[in-house]
Amino acid sequence: MATSVATKTAWKLQEITAHSSNVSSLVLGKSSGRLLATGGEDCRVNIWSVNKPNCIISLTGHTTPVESVRINTNEELIVAGSQSGSIRVWDLEAAKILRTLMGHKANICSLDFHPFGSFVASGSLDTNIKLWDVRRKGCVFRYKGHTQAVRCLRFSPDGKWLASAADDHTVKLWDLAAGKIMFEFTGHTGPVNVVEFHPNEYLLASGSADRTVRFWDLEKFQVVSCIEEEATPVRCVLFNPDGCCLYSGYQDSLRVYGWEPERCFDVVLVTWGKVADLSICNNQLIGVSVSQSTVSSFVVDLSRVTKSGSGLHGPIKDDRPLAQPTPTGSSLRRIYDRPSTTCSKPQRVKHNSESERRSPSSEDDRDEKESKAEIQNPEDYKEIFQPKNSITRTPPPKSEPFPAPPEDEPIIIKEAAKPSQVVDIQTPLPNQENPGLIQRPPIASSTPVTRAEPSVIPAARNAPIGLKASDFLPAVKNQSQCEIVDEEAMSQIRKGHETMCVVLTSRHKNLDTVRAMWSTGDIKTSVDSAVAINDLSVIVDLLNIVNQKAYVQTGCTSLKLILQRFLPLITDILAAPPSVGVDITREERLHKCKLCYKQLKNISNIIKNKSGLSGRHGSAFRELHLLMAVFE
Repeated sequence: MATSVATKTAWKLQEITAHSSNVSSLVLGKSSGRLLATGGEDCRVNIWSVNKPNCIISLTGHTTPVESVRINTNEELIVAGSQSGSIRVWDLEAAKILRTLMGHKANICSLDFHPFGSFVASGSLDTNIKLWDVRRKGCVFRYKGHTQAVRCLRFSPDGKWLASAADDHTVKLWDLAAGKIMFEFTGHTGPVNVVEFHPNEYLLASGSADRTVRFWDLEKFQVVSCIEEEATPVRCVLFNPDGCCLYSGYQDSLRVYGWEPERCFDVVLVTWGKVADLSICNNQLIGVSVSQSTVSSFVVDLSRVTKSGSGLHGPIKDDRPLAQPTPTGSSLRRIYDRPSTTCSKPQRVKHNSESERRSPSSEDDRDEKESKAEIQNPEDYKEIFQPKNSITRTPPPKSEPFPAPPEDEPIIIKEAAKPSQVVDIQTPLPNQENPGLIQRPPIASSTPVTRAEPSVIPAARNAPIGLKASDFLPAVKNQSQCEIVDEEAMSQIRKGHETMCVVLTSRHKNLDTVRAMWSTGDIKTSVDSAVAINDLSVIVDLLNIVNQKAYVQTGCTSLKLILQRFLPLITDILAAPPSVGVDITREERLHKCKLCYKQLKNISNIIKNKSGLSGRHGSAFRELHLLMAVFE
């Protein structure tokens, strides 16, 4: 029997309600790691300081939900793209709108600032990538090549290239000066969620829904290595500032990878859920995640994380001999040449439509009226943004690392857990560098815990130590209030009952007329009758049925949301040990989970059979097949 002192490697920093509705996008500032921007379905962009509860600035102007946000390198500008395809750029120091950029025909899925010049790149659901000149308020060039939504954009450290990742399973590298594609990297079998340049070398990393991280050589244009884990889809990746390793964010963990040869150096359990972005500051990794309107931030102490060595698992994919590790500081490939001045504008300038040739004089005033920057916390605003505008002989104070929570009491351990055993988040994992130290979980209570047995606690149990289930559920004051809210909602629906009946009756009659003509085999007459009815809803229904598009895509999207939100809960409840005594509520919950699991298992067989289809539907089915691998 040995006693070991517990030390924390990762912990939850804070949790805030960021918007009045669901949060649809969020990003961390990369310079300080302390600035957080969130975009919501309430059409607002809110600016926060990490570990502070109050919003600093709230930016308005968008009329549809904000789908993507990005902060520039100096943390002076922020760009936000909306569901309607509009892009707005704000000056955070001046607290005002800078530009409104129009040109995309669908949702803005990704944005990035050029590291030196006044340019912004945008990727959209319309499959186009546009490069904008913020100063001249116009589109410099449009890059076409992707066939599905562009999910991530990144400029190279020297500002000469642009990398794009999309749902079409490809990563493309674009030459900004030439205005054309340099190379297309293929190999992923699912939508590519994120792409990131190495800070020094000609190396690119990409993470996908197929649960792999791939490294690409930008000189030889070939894959360097591929790391595949039996984890959830890769949500975000980030290179260490010195380029020694890559951090990859998954649903329940942070993994540290090397690529020559491919290996996993360390795994840190962090229950951050849907992690959206990572940033590094003061040798601490900051991660932010979102759940509906709530944004949570987590801290990982990188001084306790293994970043080099032989790795936890050796080579990821096979048992070939390990290559000799590369000495620290040496480089296997070419290094970026960073310009000392602002980069020049790309050579080819092309305006694609009248909407992209904006006249700044006529619309700047309207932007000012439509868009506002509401400073909600003047003290924090002056502390963060105002010192940049003033000249002072006193250097600005350096930010301090976030303090770790108080350590728990020593934990008595009888024997080490075997690798095959499931270890709970409250059970510390052995530190790879020092077996005497015990790594602590991401979120833990400071309440002393002393347990002589058992040595290994199951991952799912009815009463987790130091965790309250109520902390992870929506706040409900009492049941009667819930019933009142439901009753009010039903009364609002009943108000339009008669109108709804009239509309449904008319629509049923019109559709029945079209159906009668269609059943005779006279397709042309049937379509003509649908047009003659002069009811757009009938035309839409007819086209959806012919294309088989709306129902299939809607069904796949709905099933994807169900799996992401409820599958972990269902599996945890089914795997939990029996409770002591009679718990009627728990029994009902268990019964419902069993029914859900059975239905999802039946659906998984259908999804598996459909995953071989080609085109957009096939891609959706293959992504669902990956998510439902647990049922096989």
